[in-house]
Amino acid sequence: MSSTPTNKQALKPPDGGWGWMVVIGAHISIGFAYSTPKALSIFFKDIRSDLQASESDIAWISSIMLAAMYAGGPVSSALVNRFGSRPIVIVGGLMCGASMVAASFGNSIVYLYLCVGVIAGCGLALNLNASITIISKYFLAKRPLANGLAMAGSPVFLCFLAPFNQFLLDKFGWRGSLLILGALMLNCCVAGALMRPLASCTSFPAPHKEAEEQSNNANTKPLKQSCSRGAKNIFDWSFFKDRGFLIYLIGNIMFIFGAYAPIMFLTDYAISRGVDQYSAAYLLSIMGFVDMFVRPGTGLIANSKWIRPRIQYFFSFAVVFNGTCHLLCPLITNYTFLVVYAVFFGVAFGMVFALIFECLMDLMGNQRFPRAVGLVTIIECVPMLLGPPTAGLLVDKFEDYKYLFFLCGAVIVTGGIFLFVMNIYNYRMLEKERRRQPNANHTVGQDQAEMASALTHTFCPKESDVLECKEDVASIQVKS
Repeated sequence: MSSTPTNKQALKPPDGGWGWMVVIGAHISIGFAYSTPKALSIFFKDIRSDLQASESDIAWISSIMLAAMYAGGPVSSALVNRFGSRPIVIVGGLMCGASMVAASFGNSIVYLYLCVGVIAGCGLALNLNASITIISKYFLAKRPLANGLAMAGSPVFLCFLAPFNQFLLDKFGWRGSLLILGALMLNCCVAGALMRPLASCTSFPAPHKEAEEQSNNANTKPLKQSCSRGAKNIFDWSFFKDRGFLIYLIGNIMFIFGAYAPIMFLTDYAISRGVDQYSAAYLLSIMGFVDMFVRPGTGLIANSKWIRPRIQYFFSFAVVFNGTCHLLCPLITNYTFLVVYAVFFGVAFGMVFALIFECLMDLMGNQRFPRAVGLVTIIECVPMLLGPPTAGLLVDKFEDYKYLFFLCGAVIVTGGIFLFVMNIYNYRMLEKERRRQPNANHTVGQDQAEMASALTHTFCPKESDVLECKEDVASIQVKS
C-alpha cells in the first residue's frame, strides 16, 4: 500500500547535491555543442581560399553540422532513454574528436561536409540531448537556474575559442587548428563521466520485498514489451495535437532560420568594414562574454515567482529583441558600434537560449520532455540547414553583408511577434475550455490538479506536500 509513495519519493529530483556536478558536465558538453559551429567561422576565409569555394559553399560546413546536431535529436533521446546520459556523451565526445582530426587531412569541401558536418554534428547531437535530458532528471524547483548555468557553456566556450582559434590559425593554419580542436573536444568524454545516473529503481522496505518480487515476475514480459516499444517509438505524433506545442514549434523554426548566419558571417562582415582579423575575432568573444553572464541571470529571472508563470511571454520578448539587433546592424559603420552590436547581440542571444528548452519543459513536463525535445530538434534541422547557406547566397549575389542581416532580423522578429500573439490566444482558449467544463465533471482530482498548478507557480513552497510538480496535470496529486 505504501510502496507507490515510496517509489515516487525515491524518483523525486534531488535539486542539488551531485546534480551540480552534472551541471558542470553539461556545461562542458553543451559548450562544445553550440560554440564549435560558430567558432569554426574563424577558419572559413582560409578554407575558402585554399579549397576555391564560395561563401555559400563554406556556410554549408557549419550548417550541415548544426543540422546533423538537431536531426540526431530523436535518435539521441531514444539512446539516452535506453542507456542513460553518461555513455552517450562519452561516445559523442569520441565521435567529435575523431572527426575533427580526420577533417584536418581533407582536400575537398565535400570531405569537410562529411567529417565536420555529418560525423561531428552527430557527435554533438549525442552530447547536447543527453546533457539537457539529465538536467531535467536532477532538477525541478531549481531547474531554470540549472539550465541557465548549463547553457552558459556555449558563451563561455565561444568567448575563449574565437581568439584561441585565431591564434591557432596564425600558428598552425586551418589544418593544424582542426587537429588541435579535435583533441580538445575529447574533453566531452570527461564531461560524460560526471553524469552519474539517478537510481531509477530503488529497493522497497523489507516487508514489501517479497510481494514486489512476485509482482515483478508476473509482469516481466509486459514490462519488457513496453520498454521495447518505448525505445522504438522515436516520434510521438500526439504532440501535434497540442496547441501550445505547435505555437512553440512554429516560432522556434522562424528563430532558428535566422539565428546562426549573423554569427557565422560576423567576422567577415567586420573585416569588410576595414577591421583587422584579431579585432574581428574578438567580436565573437565579446558576444560570448556578455552571453556568459546573461544566461544564468536570465535563469534566475525566469525562476522568480513573477516571471515563471509568464515564461512564454518572456521568451517571446527575447526573440523579438534578438531580431531587432540584426535589423540595426547594417546601419553600423565603425568598430566601436560593432562592439555595441556584439554586446546587445550577446544579451539577446543569451536570453533566448537560456529559455528555449525551459519553455519546452514548461509546456511538456518532465516525462514528455525527452521525446518532445527530440521531435523539435529534428524538425528544426531544416531551417538550421537552409538558413546560413541562404544568407551566403545573398552575400554572393549582392556582394554586401547587410542583406544577410536584414533577412535574418526580419524572420526572427516575425517569429517573436507570432509567439507573443499566439500565446495570448492559447492561454485565452485554455481558460475558455476550462470554463466550458460542466460543474458535474469538476471532480476532486481536478481541484487537486489546479491546486498543484498554483503551488507549482509559487515553486511548491511545501515540496513534501507535492509528489510531482508540473508533470501531466492529470497525474499531479496533493496529499489530503
